[in-house]
Amino acid sequence: MFKKILIANRGEIACRVIKTAKKMGIATVAVYSEADKDARHVELADEAVLLGPAPSRESYLVADKILAAAKQTGAEAIHPGYGFLSENEDFARRVEEEGLVFIGPKHHSIAAMGDKIASKKLASEARVNTIPGHNQPIESPEEAVAIANRIGYPVMIKASAGGGGKGLRVAFNDKDCHDGFTSCRNEARASFGDDRVFMEKFVESPRHIEIQVLGDAQGNVVYLWERECSIQRRHQKVIEEAPSLFISDDTRRAMGEQAVALARAVRYQSAGTVEFVVGKDQSFYFLEMNTRLQVEHPVTECITGLDLVELMIRVAAGEPLPFKQDEIRREGWAIECRINAEDPFRNFLPSTGRLVKYQPPETSMEAAGDARLGVRVDTGVVEGGEIPMFYDSMIAKLIVHGRDRDDAIAKMREALNGFVIRGISSNIPFQSALLAHPDFRSGNFNTGFIAQHYGGGFHAEDVPHDDPDFLVALAGFIRRKAREREAGITGQLPGHEVRIEHDYVAVVNEGQGRFSRHPLNITEYVGGLGEALIQVGVVGGHEAPGPREGRGGGRSYRIVSLSRLNDTRIVGTVNGRPFVAQAERGTPRAPLAYRIQHNGRAIEVTVLSPRAAELHRLMPYKAPPDTSKLLLSPMPGLLVHVAVQPGQLVQAGERLAVIEAMKMENILTASQDVKVAEVLAKVGESLAVDQPIVRFE
Repeated sequence: MFKKILIANRGEIACRVIKTAKKMGIATVAVYSEADKDARHVELADEAVLLGPAPSRESYLVADKILAAAKQTGAEAIHPGYGFLSENEDFARRVEEEGLVFIGPKHHSIAAMGDKIASKKLASEARVNTIPGHNQPIESPEEAVAIANRIGYPVMIKASAGGGGKGLRVAFNDKDCHDGFTSCRNEARASFGDDRVFMEKFVESPRHIEIQVLGDAQGNVVYLWERECSIQRRHQKVIEEAPSLFISDDTRRAMGEQAVALARAVRYQSAGTVEFVVGKDQSFYFLEMNTRLQVEHPVTECITGLDLVELMIRVAAGEPLPFKQDEIRREGWAIECRINAEDPFRNFLPSTGRLVKYQPPETSMEAAGDARLGVRVDTGVVEGGEIPMFYDSMIAKLIVHGRDRDDAIAKMREALNGFVIRGISSNIPFQSALLAHPDFRSGNFNTGFIAQHYGGGFHAEDVPHDDPDFLVALAGFIRRKAREREAGITGQLPGHEVRIEHDYVAVVNEGQGRFSRHPLNITEYVGGLGEALIQVGVVGGHEAPGPREGRGGGRSYRIVSLSRLNDTRIVGTVNGRPFVAQAERGTPRAPLAYRIQHNGRAIEVTVLSPRAAELHRLMPYKAPPDTSKLLLSPMPGLLVHVAVQPGQLVQAGERLAVIEAMKMENILTASQDVKVAEVLAKVGESLAVDQPIVRFE
């Protein structure tokens, strides 16, 4: 067994590998860029070596620097994680030539599966189902259109060296095909240095289901069941689960056997994943093979009880697999949510900056190889750390393991409620909405699920809550606890002491100058137990800008919580049922308001005395400034291109500027015909959110 290994990666996957290596008694070496000098993986490793500047092309993608670090520290093997150089054939070969061990497949296996055109031919020869298509490089948009008409629309245009959603377009007609080919080729050239593009039939209502395989140097290959990865946004996976609710045992076995046949055909050693697209009739076709550890590997670890990183290390050290196919178990249900630094309410634009607060939910599973029911968090960040703009947007992976799918969904919703992230935006509200959607809960979805249900973007009203009055009651409960503490302060001015009232009014800010009023009556209070019975009433009408029909009546909530007033995460029971919610006092718009979050829903509530609530009605509403004549940066990022000049007439849909952040280009276009008055930002400038770029006349 190795005494020391180097992890050629960063973030959560580097931390994940370090944890298993330490469990095995193996010393670890981290590598890092200047942007990651204070990163968690650097702190966890036994040694750390600086690679270079922040951009990955000057650090994590420089093979010479990584190999030099391995020699300098005496590392015997290199684990590449995922991304960066993990599927780079030349890097794997060089590691071997330098007398080190690559903890992954041999370079010839990476080469065979890394070229999507060649891999399709090899899969066909191995008698693996493949999608009809054109598996030769296409040279022009015109040729692409002709081929698409032969195959029949819709078609998928894919970069041969693509991955991670880059270099992929779906075309439904000749125009889509012509434009998509050009975009796909340009993106492939920029991202991979390889502009070869091919085409295949697009399977409608498809499911994305993948098979985890594992091979050793002795020729043994097994499959570790499947993962359902159909919940995707722009070809990026959002939620993964194992097993799949959709496929039958016969389909599961057939897919597994074909995945093993393909792995044998390329003499595969290590963990790998064979991805399939599955039609609504359970017909399945080979998509590609990922010759590395997948982001979503934890769900497989949960249902099998195996540590995939440990098995990769043991296989790389020459050990045979310790089990046969019929010995691999499958217990319970696991779900993984990718927690990303992005703002779902601003079209999922990247959100970079400092993690002012980072409090993951309490965990009950180890990092890997633990089949206990519970919660697991894989992360590469710490509170106070920075989310840089140079790398991907992942903050953490939240994994749960339940008795069955319903139990796993319930556990995941509660875990999301307890995941505290402040300072940057995250996609947690979106994940909560997905988990609550009836089609997701019933298993009635495919890879078009998010585009179908959230094609117009994601909005606050898209987050359902089965009892919104509970959020108001919780704000009243917290306010009551705060008043009791204030009443206990000594030395108060006689005649002006804080008194505990029973009646309050909760004023809920619903945005756009709209406020609803909820009378609160706290009829019973036991301070020592942190318990209150709160009656919530609802009055009809809004304060602005117009009337609305009210619900009338009210409900009672007995809330018990021992959480402290300054805790962001509030844990307790409501009417005997456990809950986890988040609460904070003070928002940019309302310093005295409480922001309450539960099940993805967030509201701003100001709890006032009845007299103060009357005066609140008289407060003028300050409308936001008019920015209709400005092009604002929708996210923090690097301005890489400005496509217009002062005096230029621009038509709706034309490109205005391009901003780059987290390895993604974001193109800003004109929403209407305008004339450019002034360009306010320079190419190469780092932009803040809502910073003006262009002013129009």
